[in-house]
Amino acid sequence: MKAFLILGALNAFLAVALGAFGAHGLEGKLSERLMDVYKTGVQYHMMHALGLIFIALLADRFTGSNLIHWAGWTMFIGIILFSGSLYALSMTNVGVLGAITPFGGVAFLTAWTFVAIAAIKAL
Repeated sequence: MKAFLILGALNAFLAVALGAFGAHGLEGKLSERLMDVYKTGVQYHMMHALGLIFIALLADRFTGSNLIHWAGWTMFIGIILFSGSLYALSMTNVGVLGAITPFGGVAFLTAWTFVAIAAIKAL
């Protein structure tokens, strides 16, 4: 599952870059509330970038498990929907973008559920 290792590393890079941009480029330009929204996007982005790397490592242990494969793709979709919508919301202050965020959260929950089920099945 080299794809998840690559996606994880690229997303970790992006999370650091976007975090730095937020700290240095957006400070004073966004309201405190919108800056908190942006920071939440960065935080979840990094956590789930590391989750993708974790899934890449698990793929070697759970060979033949489609659940790990689906966990990786679902987590990647979660990053796009959850963090992406929070980045967009914080930059535009268009409230309707917040309606996308829960779909990303559900994708994260689904991904972690897939990991748990794969582990239980391997027992």
